[in-house]
Amino acid sequence: MRARLALWLVVTLMAGVGHVLAQESRNAPVLSLELNGAEPSERGCRLTFVAANRLGQDIARAAYEVALFGKDGLVKRLTVLDFKELPESETKVRQFVIPDMDCADLGRVLINDATACDGPETAACMRQLETATRGAVAFGK
Repeated sequence: MRARLALWLVVTLMAGVGHVLAQESRNAPVLSLELNGAEPSERGCRLTFVAANRLGQDIARAAYEVALFGKDGLVKRLTVLDFKELPESETKVRQFVIPDMDCADLGRVLINDATACDGPETAACMRQLETATRGAVAFGK
């Protein structure tokens, strides 16, 4: 009987700890960037991003240096994408045209560094950044 009670107590405590940890990870401050699309345009490749600021404060300006890789794995270009202001608890869509770049050759977009992060602690724009992609082009840091 004592063994069952002890086992029940351990399982109950572990379930509670797991629930608390899961809740904390869902509520952790985060800045998410999703590469939502890469489409050809008249001037080059148009990249569409969805940005959601959940850092707990407004970002007056966020900009990132990105490396664009071809499907062959070679870096084709380094550029800075300026996401401008990202208000807290809002989602913004931003588009960037990469001149003279063929979307069909784009294999990966790598966030190299944050070149601007006005508002929160500067490192938060990289440290608390989460990335995702909806298409065939890999995206991350």
